[in-house]
Amino acid sequence: MKLYNLKNHQELVDFETAVKLGLGQKQGLFFPVELPVLKPIELSKILNMDFITRSTEILSKFIHHEISKKQLYKHVQEAFSFTHPLKINITKNIDCLELFHGPTLAFKDFGARFMAQMILLMNKKNETVTILTATSGDTGAAVAHAFYGMKNVRVIILYPKGKISSLQEKLFCTLGKNIKTISINGSFDDCQKLVKEAFNDKKLKESIGLNSANSINISRLLAQICYYFEAFSLISEEQRKNLVIAVPCGNFGNLTAGLLSKALGLPIKSFIACTNSNDTVPRFLTSGKWHPNKTISTISNAMDISQPNNWARIEELFNRKKWNLKELRFGSVSDDATKKALKELFALGYTSEPHAAIAYQLLKDQLKEGEFGLFLGTAHPAKFKNTVEKILNNQITLPNELNNRVNLPLLSYNINPDFQKLKQFLITK
Repeated sequence: MKLYNLKNHQELVDFETAVKLGLGQKQGLFFPVELPVLKPIELSKILNMDFITRSTEILSKFIHHEISKKQLYKHVQEAFSFTHPLKINITKNIDCLELFHGPTLAFKDFGARFMAQMILLMNKKNETVTILTATSGDTGAAVAHAFYGMKNVRVIILYPKGKISSLQEKLFCTLGKNIKTISINGSFDDCQKLVKEAFNDKKLKESIGLNSANSINISRLLAQICYYFEAFSLISEEQRKNLVIAVPCGNFGNLTAGLLSKALGLPIKSFIACTNSNDTVPRFLTSGKWHPNKTISTISNAMDISQPNNWARIEELFNRKKWNLKELRFGSVSDDATKKALKELFALGYTSEPHAAIAYQLLKDQLKEGEFGLFLGTAHPAKFKNTVEKILNNQITLPNELNNRVNLPLLSYNINPDFQKLKQFLITK
């Protein structure tokens, strides 16, 4: 698999190098040189496979011979060794695709665990690897648990202090061992900026074997393509004809993966890019002007991102495929409207959480006659227990994954968004 740097097309790397580097020169994202397309007969065959076999086939279309199918299957099986996506009926023409049945109760488990398997496979010399990542809520837990206890791998996770739910924090800030967490006095965008600055420091990068597990890492992105195919396999032939998928968007990696599945040949009619009040992309798609506002805190905190990294990949994909950006549906939802959507879903017999509720609301608003809609359930409602219980006036039972950690002490450090302080931490801790 060959990939090029979006900021320097002359920088070409293979899959292994892209996974190890995370980012290219000038903090550029890597993007596939070839965009494989499945023939209709291949697509039909692949949709009839089980999830692990199908996922191996999909990933091999990108990775090619760098990893044998036999070896890839083994690592995919290990990465996705939890309950696969579940389709839940909501209304006559709307279903939810639940992606939160992994060890950290969020869709991020798919990408993080696959990346961990790839790092394990590629670290043949047992060199020390430092994984530095920023999280707006769910990435941190998925990455921490995916790499927890892994030999020669040190994980440092930055998150905005006071801007993620207490239960999200408990999931990854109570582990210890090779997992170190730092609360940053600022926003997620401040955390993401610090990660980029670290990658820009060549000496630092080389000295500690720096890598990133954000959705900027190509391995995480490719893994997420797999559950879009699973979603398609779970619906009827009639529903497949006019399928619209609503995706809660933060850093836009999830939507990028969905669009890559469409590029691969999955006949999805349309996607809806769903944001909260941090609406840089909806405003851009309306005006054509990129003007990120200051990030504001909302009840859908994992989407509190004003400068989404993966948008560059989406623009590149649209250019490469000669798709029209005007055909991408989009919208933003306020906290008040999110609360109403949560109550509406609850009245329909489904307990959700703020991120999925945003996707449901925009899907319901934009679904046309004859279309069938799926919205992505990206996290378990228990991760936002206090918020959801207050809105719905209904108790949520904590699953074991959270109940086992709720009373453990937080092990986080705290610093201001100062790169020199982060650099000192990376070198000394």
